[in-house]
Amino acid sequence: MLVKTVGAGSALVVFLIVVIAAVVTTVVIYGQPPRGAGSSPGAQSTPSQQARDDIPPQLLVLYQQAAADCPGLDWSVLAAIGKVETDHGRSTLPGAQTGENFAGAGGLMQFLAPTFDAVTTRHQLPAGGASPPSRYNPSDAIHAAAYYLCDSGAPQDLHTAIFTYNHSDTYVTQVLDQAARYRARPAPDNADCHAASAADTAASQAISFACAQLGQPYVWGGNGPADGGWDCSGLTKAAYATAGITLPRTTYDQVTAGPRIPENQLQPGDLVFYGPVANVHHVGLYLGAGRMIHAPDVGQPVQIGAYRYDGDDYFGAVRPTARIAATPATGGGAES
Repeated sequence: MLVKTVGAGSALVVFLIVVIAAVVTTVVIYGQPPRGAGSSPGAQSTPSQQARDDIPPQLLVLYQQAAADCPGLDWSVLAAIGKVETDHGRSTLPGAQTGENFAGAGGLMQFLAPTFDAVTTRHQLPAGGASPPSRYNPSDAIHAAAYYLCDSGAPQDLHTAIFTYNHSDTYVTQVLDQAARYRARPAPDNADCHAASAADTAASQAISFACAQLGQPYVWGGNGPADGGWDCSGLTKAAYATAGITLPRTTYDQVTAGPRIPENQLQPGDLVFYGPVANVHHVGLYLGAGRMIHAPDVGQPVQIGAYRYDGDDYFGAVRPTARIAATPATGGGAES
């Protein structure tokens, strides 16, 4: 653990961190074209105009290539770390371009020497870097950062992985916010929303609300734009709230918010859940025709996709509207 400075020319000090790094000391132009959306594991996002304007082209290539070292990790997270740490090597703070800062961190991605050595001992870095690997070589630094994040839990637990990189919740938020700005927002494809035909008015209202959130960012614990985006259960809770139906806040509790529905009887508006019984961890809103709308995870905005997919851990479905319909008129409303 140590103390270091972060940010593009900022003097902000963040405490208790585990750092990673390497600096741009020479400009290396790589002949390979940048990877576009969907061309690498995890369906990599497309760079936004801000990303193209801010990130040196040769580093944008490296960030995109290195993300493949950790299947499912989006390149924008690596780029955001490079931005926050050293402004992509342009910072003039100690340790950014030469030497080390007062904490011993050096290079574009601000690695401690022991941390960098440990990563490069565990993982063979690709050709194109220094020999032996150097935290001051951009290729070595960025690939090592990808491996380090993966070793720390990315992409499944991205928050923890970034927190391991730098033990600061403020830092995690800073990186995730920058990563979101570096990703181009997809044009919402709401054809499935228009096609959804719910028999129940409340279900139709919930679907309508959820579809209006297409393209909004994923934010863990997010309850909408005021929080910067949605998480999966925040979206479904808010969607049904517009129809006057109160759902519990968490996915694990929402699984009890209505009767269980056999998979062959799914209807638009049903909630579909994923995970083992002891850890139901994801929920989506079924649209019909095998599709759902949901807030998948960090780096993946609210979107429409198949509710069954390779490797899923589908748990089951519930129908919140059935709970309401079954409540007697004298029974005191939606909640029992």
